[in-house]
Amino acid sequence: MATCEVCGNDYGMSFEVHAQGAVHVFDSFECAIQRMAPICEHCQCRIVGHGVEAGDRFFCCAHCARESGVRELVDHA
Repeated sequence: MATCEVCGNDYGMSFEVHAQGAVHVFDSFECAIQRMAPICEHCQCRIVGHGVEAGDRFFCCAHCARESGVRELVDHA
């Protein structure tokens, strides 16, 4: 068993996520999202699906990017 780095649960079905040279241990996708998903710079939601990037800024959608002054991004429809 391994202990989740977010909630501390010692769970037999925990899993590892290898990202950017680090190994993270979680007991659920919820905890993995809480620790690893970027946050939209405009609305502050966790970006779980396809977000958009403008330089080093992350947004959940083109609307939030536009609201933050980024004009060149568009949603894919």
